Amino acid sequence: MNEFENNPQSKHSNDVVDSIKGFVGSFLFFVLIFAIGVVISVVGG
Repeated sequence: MNEFENNPQSKHSNDVVDSIKGFVGSFLFFVLIFAIGVVISVVGG
């Protein structure tokens, strides 16, 4: 038996919730990068 299976760090975490958090975090990051690019484009030209 794997010792990590006996003592997981989070006992009641749902993978779907973690996946949604990761997707939203990545999406917001790319939106931020896009917004910065738009601002630079508008100010520069």
